[in-house]
Amino acid sequence: MMKIPKFISSQYFTLTHRKTLRTFQLESKQRFSSYTEEPELKSFIQYIDSLKNYEKSGVPKDAGTDSDDGFDLGRMRRLMNRLGNPQSNFKSVHIAGTKGKGSTAAYLSNILRSEGYSVGCYTSPHMLSIRERMSLGRVGEPVSSNTLNSIFGRIKQRLDEAIVLENGCLSHFEVLTAVAFSLFAQENVDIAIIEAGLGGARDATNIISSSELAVSIITTIGEEHLAALGGSLESIAMAKAGIIKNGRPLILGGPFLPHIDCILRERASSMSSPIISASDGGIRTTVKEISMFKGRPSQCCDLVIELDRDSQLSIELCDLNLSMLGTHQLQNAVTATCAALSLRNQGWRISDGSIRAGLENTFVPGRSQFLASIEAQKLGLYGSTVLLDGAHTKDSAKALLETIQMTFPDSRVVVVVAMASDKDQLAFAKEFLSGGIQVDAVFLTEVDIAGGTSRTTSASVLRDRWVKASRELVINDRKYRELFKDNFSFSTKDSKQEPILLVEESLSDSLRFANQFLRARTRNGSGILVVTGSLHIVAKVLASLNK
Repeated sequence: MMKIPKFISSQYFTLTHRKTLRTFQLESKQRFSSYTEEPELKSFIQYIDSLKNYEKSGVPKDAGTDSDDGFDLGRMRRLMNRLGNPQSNFKSVHIAGTKGKGSTAAYLSNILRSEGYSVGCYTSPHMLSIRERMSLGRVGEPVSSNTLNSIFGRIKQRLDEAIVLENGCLSHFEVLTAVAFSLFAQENVDIAIIEAGLGGARDATNIISSSELAVSIITTIGEEHLAALGGSLESIAMAKAGIIKNGRPLILGGPFLPHIDCILRERASSMSSPIISASDGGIRTTVKEISMFKGRPSQCCDLVIELDRDSQLSIELCDLNLSMLGTHQLQNAVTATCAALSLRNQGWRISDGSIRAGLENTFVPGRSQFLASIEAQKLGLYGSTVLLDGAHTKDSAKALLETIQMTFPDSRVVVVVAMASDKDQLAFAKEFLSGGIQVDAVFLTEVDIAGGTSRTTSASVLRDRWVKASRELVINDRKYRELFKDNFSFSTKDSKQEPILLVEESLSDSLRFANQFLRARTRNGSGILVVTGSLHIVAKVLASLNK
């Protein structure tokens, strides 16, 4: 049960912790480490870009379900057989879930690295370079261009043969997954942390057998990719449950709705898989304060797990500093810790100190990421606190709003939003407009999704969704008026101080206008400029820091 301290909304929190984050804005020199596509990866990028990429085009209906319409796992198994089944050379942790997969993977990878293990980690999507999807070794750096080229060169002939034999049906993600597994086998990793791409049952990563699996994890179940995963929350749960393997432990993140929890537990029972729940009553967490830790704003927490002392499923971590902000990230940390304890119970050497170090050393760009002032200034965003977060669902919007309330409960907020076409933009908008913070302006823009435009939502369509959301909600009589670039005014003399919706296709102009508007509304005081709606808009902002 998570406890949030009462002082979070108090004047003490406002004065003390706002000052802490301002200090970060003024003093932090830590920059996002850029991994842009290098020229030497040109052949590899061209090769995989020639394949069907569902991240660009969108996933077909029922593609992630365990049905006749689902992705063909037989095709993936045939490919891996051709490559010598590299996934059988190491133990894996397999992670599925609607939200929290990437953060949980990062936490667990760093825990194992802190103990000295060589870890392979495979996640998606990437922010700036495809190399980010595969990290290696005891440090966890993205795979180098040379190493990636080397493994690609070694298996390219067999990939070519497989593509021909499968009539050109191998996808971008299937080949990337095969490359990652081949890489981890070549580098002789001790363990691999594998994030499922879509669902679980028919995902390309779900070729891991029970003998190769150490632990499976299901983080959360939410209404994302509904059409691709069967159309209901129940069908989504069944798809995610497809990663559960016979006799192997299952970590449930959650919390889940009761009937969804039953679906997951019934599947685990049918597979004789022992369950560890990260939402168990024997787990206690408390957020104590926001402070600075290793140059970043962090939440200081207590985390106590008491599941079974006899089987080493217990740990007490007081004053744990997490650079990943929000109660949802604390829950991801609990989930990763439960997985680490399960591994320890299986004989893996993992100390309490390594669990603490791994959790505290984890930071994933684009997840509740505050830019340092030097970074905001490079973008031309002077005088505002800039927060980047890839939230794109109703639940992740709610988590983002909770983070804003934790850190800057009384600040004026301006939001810049771009979203993919297959997301529920209306539910996202409603969550933001009814989430308990004062949103002064929403700037609706657009970006390429996975390097293409087929999944891009136009700014005008987004406007329609937000207008509909504002009309359907009655929120303190706040009515959003629609404005466009040509008649937009930054006057501070507007006595009504009405909230606005503004459409601007250019992301750079949206950011500039949003910053000017926020400074006008706060009379050059500090406000929060939030960039959200997709990891792709966040990636675009981060990429511009390195030009």
